[in-house]
Amino acid sequence: MNNYFNDTKTAFSLKTDAELDRAYFLFKMIKSEPLVRIGTAVTKFALKAHMPVEQLIRASVFDHFCGGVTEEDCMGPIDKMYTKRVHAVLDYSVEGKEDEQQFDLAVEKTLTSIDFAKEKKSIPFAVFKPTGFGRFALYEKLGAGKELTAQEQHEWKRVLDRFHKVCTVALEKDVPLLIDAEESWMQDEADRLIESLMEKYNTQKAIVFNTLQMYRWDRLDYLKALYERSKAKGYIIGMKIVRGAYMEKERKRAAENGYPSPICADKPATDKNYNEAIEFMLSHDRLALFAGTHNEESSYLAMKIAEEKGVAKDHPNLWFGQLYGMSDHISFNLAKEGYNVAKYLPFGPVRDVMPYLIRRAEENTSVAGQTNRELELLKAERKRRKAAR
Repeated sequence: MNNYFNDTKTAFSLKTDAELDRAYFLFKMIKSEPLVRIGTAVTKFALKAHMPVEQLIRASVFDHFCGGVTEEDCMGPIDKMYTKRVHAVLDYSVEGKEDEQQFDLAVEKTLTSIDFAKEKKSIPFAVFKPTGFGRFALYEKLGAGKELTAQEQHEWKRVLDRFHKVCTVALEKDVPLLIDAEESWMQDEADRLIESLMEKYNTQKAIVFNTLQMYRWDRLDYLKALYERSKAKGYIIGMKIVRGAYMEKERKRAAENGYPSPICADKPATDKNYNEAIEFMLSHDRLALFAGTHNEESSYLAMKIAEEKGVAKDHPNLWFGQLYGMSDHISFNLAKEGYNVAKYLPFGPVRDVMPYLIRRAEENTSVAGQTNRELELLKAERKRRKAAR
């Protein structure tokens, strides 16, 4: 295949020179692990001490990786991206909240996202995290086979009600839902719940999408077994395939608790696992794929297999996704070639979105090749623009 992803003019067509310079500066900072560690500690302290740093955060890391504080703030970036056929997924990225009021607010935010998606072609999905609708400890306890107390049973019923409320509205408005994956020790119960939702809501098309983190060595077998169950029960699988977001935490917990790590032995094993999942999804009927990847080789593979299987570039069951502020060379060049592409666009109050932003910085630091690639592309585009003047 042609080397689509080296076209920096297309990749950064929406960025001004100032935005290009800011992105280059940010990734240079993120490349340095000591700077990320110090910056994270200082930011956490400043926010905890209620120091006036939110404007500084907004002007730098927040505006690069997030769409805004509210859904309305995000409309500008969404409309701009859509001029290049790149869609957006509104992602209310407030993490770590554990009270009923916050869970209900997450439901309302998801319902609002469904409304936006219904009205705007530029927003093809809504998204939420399982722990956005209920306490982590409940999923963990149920996944471990432990019995809930009477109070916890009532609490879990509210969690189920939230899921069904959102899925019912999504089905009525024909807006698919992406449900993110989380840590392995709570994911078993989330998988069981989401599978039951697929059985109920995915009879005609994929409305409910689960997420598989392919750095887990057991996920491909899970996907294959799920496919057999879906054939027997007659529902359609929607699945977002990603590499994963909690690797260091997973390995640390496994070592501390004396059980085998759920994470693949190394990156080549993860890459193989990811690519085999993509191939499986594209080689079977009644499967809807959202390929969440910042990896060029995996993107090329999905394009190649889709072409071999006769899957149209703009088929509704084939989507590519990347995070806002990252891998524009993949997103915008895929869209230029006619593929369905969506950027995850996080939003929320600056203070509440900081855990998400810190995770982004830490992940980019731990995946040095990815950060170097961003820097190389930004540098190439700056050089190209300078030569064109």
